[in-house]
Amino acid sequence: MPNRTFTLQEAQGLLPILESLLRTAIDGKKLIEEVDAEMQEVAHRVFLNGGTLLNIIHLARRKAQREKAIQRAKDAVAEIHATGVQVKDLDIGLLDFPCIVDRETVLLCWKLGEKKITHWHGTTEGFAGRKPIDERIAKAEKKSK
Repeated sequence: MPNRTFTLQEAQGLLPILESLLRTAIDGKKLIEEVDAEMQEVAHRVFLNGGTLLNIIHLARRKAQREKAIQRAKDAVAEIHATGVQVKDLDIGLLDFPCIVDRETVLLCWKLGEKKITHWHGTTEGFAGRKPIDERIAKAEKKSK
């Protein structure tokens, strides 16, 4: 559903489900980064020592955890995208919801931690161009095609 648009009310209604999926993706990303850092540290230690004994079982478990985390994160992001919502930034938990206002597409913008959608921006502005929801955005209706 890549061309789906939302009213403010529809987007708000999806937040609980999307927040859960977003947290799953963010948690997966954090685990991947932790394992990557651990593996880099091990490789650095091996290099500096000219070799060393490794706990292969521990490293294999961590690699398996990383692979599962990659799949969980990919699945969560894919599920969000399947709704028509755009994942803009996993580090801060940023989602955009396409919305038609006065025959123009704008993006309702929500950041993890916000209680509801309170901002929007144009399609070329991004997060830095966020503006508070005004009456024009709040009253935008779904247009039937």
